[in-house]
Amino acid sequence: MTIVRRMAALLLLLPTLILTQSACAEDTAVAAKYEAGTHYEVLSNPARTLDPNKIEVMEVFWYGCSHCYAIEPLLAKWKETIADDVIFAKTPAVWRDFMRLHANVYYTAEAFNLPREFHNEIFALLAKSPKLADQNKFAAIFAKYGVSEEDFTKKVNAFGIMSKVSQGEKRTRKNYLIQGTPEMVVNGKYRISTRMAGSQAGMLDVVNYLVELERQAK
Repeated sequence: MTIVRRMAALLLLLPTLILTQSACAEDTAVAAKYEAGTHYEVLSNPARTLDPNKIEVMEVFWYGCSHCYAIEPLLAKWKETIADDVIFAKTPAVWRDFMRLHANVYYTAEAFNLPREFHNEIFALLAKSPKLADQNKFAAIFAKYGVSEEDFTKKVNAFGIMSKVSQGEKRTRKNYLIQGTPEMVVNGKYRISTRMAGSQAGMLDVVNYLVELERQAK
């Protein structure tokens, strides 16, 4: 009778065991979904992150890049989903002289804590003239958001802003090895491009995967 009861108990547990094994198989499939060298690149010279207590997601962008403008709505929705242990930031790409001014504009706007709408206007401005290097054109947009031409000129040429641009340029060239924009870097260690991920939405999927990878490694 005892043997019969044990067999009956095992039969009752069988569906649960099958479901558990199936779930484990699914977890393994998710873990193997993205591969280094295929969907993302492991950087040989990792960059220092802004906050060692957080998992950093860094977007490298350029105001003159239409693809960077196109990803903005996706990023806005994605940022609403990130956990408290994740920090998101941006680094302006610089590989031409005129892009350095655009980077200065970004950090100046950051210093004045200007809203997303401001950045959209800069994207729109450079969509018409990607190589624009006339500070007066940028000053006019800052003025619409309450920053006087004098304050803009002083801040955009300030040492602190120049220093941030230089640091960002160093990260993108020596650490991130950026090949285009937009690209994402997770915790200074992993670089993801739309080419590798297949799409902009796919790039954020890979970012989520790598964030979880870093979370589990802590």
